[in-house]
Amino acid sequence: MVVVVQDAFCRALEVWRYRGVPENPSAWVMATAKNRAIDILRQRRTAQTFAPELGRLLQSKSTLAPAVEELFAPNAIKDDLLRMMFSCCHPRLSEEAQVALVLHILCGFSIDEVASAFVSAHAAIEKRITRAKKALATSKKLFDVAVSGAFSERLPAVHRALYLLFNEGYHGASPETAVRGELCREAMRLTAMLLEHAVGTMPATYALASLMCLDAARLPSRVDGSGNLTSLFDQNRSQWDQGLVAEGLKLLELSATGSELTAYHVEAAIASIHARAVRAEDTDWKTIVSLYDTLLRIHPSPIVALNRGIAIAQYEGPKRGLEEIRAIADRERLAAYPFYSAALGELELRSGQHEIAREHFRAAAALARNPMERRFFDQRVSACESGAPQHRAVGSVQNH
Repeated sequence: MVVVVQDAFCRALEVWRYRGVPENPSAWVMATAKNRAIDILRQRRTAQTFAPELGRLLQSKSTLAPAVEELFAPNAIKDDLLRMMFSCCHPRLSEEAQVALVLHILCGFSIDEVASAFVSAHAAIEKRITRAKKALATSKKLFDVAVSGAFSERLPAVHRALYLLFNEGYHGASPETAVRGELCREAMRLTAMLLEHAVGTMPATYALASLMCLDAARLPSRVDGSGNLTSLFDQNRSQWDQGLVAEGLKLLELSATGSELTAYHVEAAIASIHARAVRAEDTDWKTIVSLYDTLLRIHPSPIVALNRGIAIAQYEGPKRGLEEIRAIADRERLAAYPFYSAALGELELRSGQHEIAREHFRAAAALARNPMERRFFDQRVSACESGAPQHRAVGSVQNH
């Protein structure tokens, strides 16, 4: 408990220096301490899950020496959590099942949080995880770091799990808060560990690391001093972490080797355009739309299509954006995603349709996953009622 409180106060000193003291400091500290306590409990649960396996490795002299040698081998993964991620990504499971298992067992995501990450139904994810657990139960040991070929086979699932872990921190489905910087930092740390491994040092890993740095650079301005979400157009860009921007751009250059083009490359390129724009009005939306066209071809999903529609609205106007969003083939999968309704509301508001926009924002508020999102949507409802300016972009929508 003492560690939790100390961490919360240290976080306050770090954040308040840039954002100012919030309206309710004690509530801010309590919420931060609560989230830190949850993270510690998750880490303990992970340790307990794998304790029997580690115990067997260390129970005798005959197994102790090989275990120590393995941990210090040149090709060893130096992080236990990352190693366990590879263990969960067993080839007998589908990649979707592998990633769901990692998020649920190792990252501590609830079924609802995993379902949100996959834009899927609770029941479907629950069945997928249950089947994956049964299949994985037949494996009697952790991932063998000595078999280098197994890295490449399992790496795509680990990439995706780290991507979704970061997204949950940046803009997730937690019932407590929409932004959880500690999850972003953990995802970035684990991705950096991958880059230290010979097989993990590949273009896709560099691209993923670049995307995380460029998005994380905006974290200081994602939430204002009162704890409210801010849209991309409303963010104070002077608060963006220029050190992370520079690191992200450098990693993006390193990812350009080879012929493989992944979704991480395209998303990092989109993030780099936002990072380079001094003002929101300077954003090169034409290039962003083109990049979303590419992303939709190599990684089609309703979230990507939604983000593309929003980009088109910024480039060609709100009516064209609405047309594209309404034309999304599988948009029924977005029915429970609050920022789908919010996007429709924002574009209707910009088209002058205040009443229609208000209903969309009310629907978004009803679907809000935490108080932070609910306040954000309630503010937009008020904007519809007061006839607020209509130049805003839809904020807080994250690529998947």
